[in-house]
Amino acid sequence: MAFPFRTIARVALGSALVFAGTSHLTFARRDFQAQVPEFVPVDTDTVVLASGIAEIALGTALVALPRHEKAVGTLAALFFTAIFPGNVSQWLHGRSAFGLDTDRKRAVRLVFQPVLVAWALWSTRTPR
Repeated sequence: MAFPFRTIARVALGSALVFAGTSHLTFARRDFQAQVPEFVPVDTDTVVLASGIAEIALGTALVALPRHEKAVGTLAALFFTAIFPGNVSQWLHGRSAFGLDTDRKRAVRLVFQPVLVAWALWSTRTPR
């Protein structure tokens, strides 16, 4: 019975990634720029656009390539891990974006990044 739940979770995550990636390229572009750490040696807008394209690609692959779900899930988990320093940077530097206008809200958000990693892995694995 776990398969339908995992499939629903995988498609939901993929859809959320496509939406987030689209928002990187359109209406939330400035908010995403607040998350790019200073140490990244590339223009913040370029980083936001590239990560948006990556999210759209990952989300589409999660939905459209179920035969490769384990590999795509692993890539999504690695992506969520790779962007975590941006969330930490936003918290450390007190940058408001996405309604995260207090240190507490920004800190609470940090807790959810490992949840995304776990979601990507769990939803793309076949139970034993």
